[in-house]
Amino acid sequence: MPAPKNSATSLFGAVLGTLGFSALAGVLTAVMVAPAIAVTGVTANSTIGIFESLPEYIQLNAGHQQNEIVAVDKKGEYFHIATIFDQNREEVDLDEMSDYLKWAAIAGEDRRFKDHGFVDLLSVIRAAIGGGESGGASTLTMQTVRNILVQQALNQTNDDGTPVPEEKIKADIEKAKVPTIDRKLKEMKLAIGLEKRYSKDEILQAYLNIAGFGGNTYGVQAAALQYFSKNAADLTLAEAASLIAIVQYPNERDLQKDENFPRNQARRDVIINAMYNEGYITKAERDEALATPVDANFVKRRPTNSGCLGATKYFAFPCDYVYNSIFELEALGSNPTERKANFKRGGFTIVTSINPSLQVTATKVVQGAAPKNESRFHLGAAVTSVEVDTGRILVMTQNKDYNNTLEGGGRSATAVNFSADIAHGGSVGFQPGSTYKPYVLLAFLDSGGGLQEAFNASILEMNMAKFADSCGGPYGGKFKYKNDSGEKGSYTVQRATASSVNSVFVQMASKVDQCRIKKLAESIGVHNASGAELETLPSCSIGGCRNNIAPVTAAAAYAAIANSGVYCAPIIVDKIIDRDGNELPGQNANCGQSAVSPAVANTAAYAMQGVFTGGTANASNPNDGTPYMGKTGTTDNAVHVWMVGSSTKVSTAVWVGNIKGKQSLRQIAVNGIQAALLRHVIFRPVAQAIDKFYPGGKFPDPDPALLKGNPVFVPNVIGKTAEQAKAEIQLAELNYSNGGSVDSDKPAGTVVRTKPGAGDSVPRGTTVKVYVSNGQGAKLPDVNGQDVVAAKNFLNSEGWTNVVGQCDVPEIGDPTPLGKVYKTSPSAGSMANKSAIITLHYYGPPCNLIP
Repeated sequence: MPAPKNSATSLFGAVLGTLGFSALAGVLTAVMVAPAIAVTGVTANSTIGIFESLPEYIQLNAGHQQNEIVAVDKKGEYFHIATIFDQNREEVDLDEMSDYLKWAAIAGEDRRFKDHGFVDLLSVIRAAIGGGESGGASTLTMQTVRNILVQQALNQTNDDGTPVPEEKIKADIEKAKVPTIDRKLKEMKLAIGLEKRYSKDEILQAYLNIAGFGGNTYGVQAAALQYFSKNAADLTLAEAASLIAIVQYPNERDLQKDENFPRNQARRDVIINAMYNEGYITKAERDEALATPVDANFVKRRPTNSGCLGATKYFAFPCDYVYNSIFELEALGSNPTERKANFKRGGFTIVTSINPSLQVTATKVVQGAAPKNESRFHLGAAVTSVEVDTGRILVMTQNKDYNNTLEGGGRSATAVNFSADIAHGGSVGFQPGSTYKPYVLLAFLDSGGGLQEAFNASILEMNMAKFADSCGGPYGGKFKYKNDSGEKGSYTVQRATASSVNSVFVQMASKVDQCRIKKLAESIGVHNASGAELETLPSCSIGGCRNNIAPVTAAAAYAAIANSGVYCAPIIVDKIIDRDGNELPGQNANCGQSAVSPAVANTAAYAMQGVFTGGTANASNPNDGTPYMGKTGTTDNAVHVWMVGSSTKVSTAVWVGNIKGKQSLRQIAVNGIQAALLRHVIFRPVAQAIDKFYPGGKFPDPDPALLKGNPVFVPNVIGKTAEQAKAEIQLAELNYSNGGSVDSDKPAGTVVRTKPGAGDSVPRGTTVKVYVSNGQGAKLPDVNGQDVVAAKNFLNSEGWTNVVGQCDVPEIGDPTPLGKVYKTSPSAGSMANKSAIITLHYYGPPCNLIP
């Protein structure tokens, strides 16, 4: 060690190079008189004028804290999902810390902390003489000031809330830490301000909560958990001293790296001896602590997983959705920038809407059915469930694990939330296939169409000029499509919905404005996951355009149909608890009547129930007493398949498909099951589990007017040829059916009658059966009341050659005379062939009047 004279000479030479000897003297004078100035307000002389440009006070505000994301389990208790923090810190009160920590901090960093004023003059002088400008001269109060300034540099933002460049942050941190006289002056004056406003215990508590312990760990509670897996209150003497040993040189002495153990132990032992010398501990305590080596057995590290990567198993993707919803939480600030900044400062408990039990069940089901490590193609699957009348997300899971590191997690992991849109950490969505058809159904019903209206499923080509579109168009050319199962013939809208017949939905779409389909869909939350505008091409009617939807969007839209047209936007945050225990609002239910009227929604839901009861979703039906409505969806070549269904309580969307590539799910098996069927394998058990928590009831009845739809009147084609009748019937948007020829006196080949009859009001697309004359009929004369023998002779004379009698027993009191005809079969006036059997009914006895 250099001689004191040389040290003093070098110090004074350095100081004179910056401030001069008189300035240094002024500083020392200021240190001595500062207590009097702070307490009495006496004006200082010019030797302390250097203080005048420095700030007066600094606040002991709580530092950055951890945020916790939780759910509420079936017992009503908080279920931990994840911890998210900008800095690994947990504020605790002084009485929640081990006494050893307090004593170690004082003995190791500032032995006269309880006795000196605002700065430790003796330490300043000793540091000056010894050349240690940044060593013992800093009191705990000054170190607290320095740590606050470092935190301010780390967490600064521009006036508009935008981030400060990294270079400026680094420069400001260096400015707060670099060992210069200017920095010491600033620390001293701010220390004076602190000790005027706060007690020694408050300053000590602040110091122990703000000190850095290596990496991103701040404060003794977080450090105790990270390095010893216990709370700060439970630390032993050796552990407490080992933590305090870190604060001067965190990078060299933290306990995260084994190579730091010797340096940490050396400093720790100095602190332990200082604690003994100051009378804080006994000799026995000292000796026992010194005998404890700092090694792998001493340190009990606990991972400090911040963020969704460290979330509780099965809950990473809900965590990710919450994190990507922070900008929407109005309780955290008035604008997205302020909300994110406040969340970064932390201290919040975010209470989610996720049902922990259902989340675990759904994750096990989806990962069991669609293995995350499928190697033959890139198989993805997701399940999302929302509460019908609130929009609260109850389940959000998928077949892949969560991993947002640069290295990634290989084929079995992803950072993309398949359930969400791109704004909430998801993808650009997936082609919906036939799950888009209900929006066509809504528009068709909204225009006055009815479920009993029918269309010819055999029509597999339409001129696109027939499709009106006030958003786009006009269109031209041919639109060709096919039915998935080759359906042909007449299908009512209700039957076509259950069977998902493409040709019927294309024709339904041609009856409405394509823009109306879009607007009705948008009113129940349907949007492209990428943020692009929804398309209105005719091919959208069967899900064949680029309207790519996220599962959470589909689930919420179907929930609106199940909810009589009342749409509730998806939400995941029920409430927020701030660092002081105050309860703040989360995402309040954002519900309202959409452009879909209750009558239209209820009638659509009625039709969509048929999808589960004998339709394409029969295999997904939970069959547990809870009614479901919904729709299946399959894209071209079965690249993606869907099952979206809702009870009156919960709506669930299941997507299975190619994350990338175009492997047909109908041409490959997974676990011995055709991959296209996995949607049912997943949906059914998830729905059964949901129904135990949220049993749904009966859906509202359909609107009777929307069953029949716009009335069509059967045209009067009597007397026309069959071809003429067919043309008129089809022009009236009815289906023609040949009923065959019947006996009639009309010219052969002309229409005699129709069923339904001329003038009847029927749903559009109703089949009209047409009967034509064979030219061999005549009107049977009326012989009722005549003597039976005379009646037979008359009919014979008129050419009716096959007349027989039927003798019946009259009922008591019947006034009809015996032997008189009381009815004929066929009846009088009806048309019949003259060779047909004509039966005359009369009462006997006698009963042998006609041989």
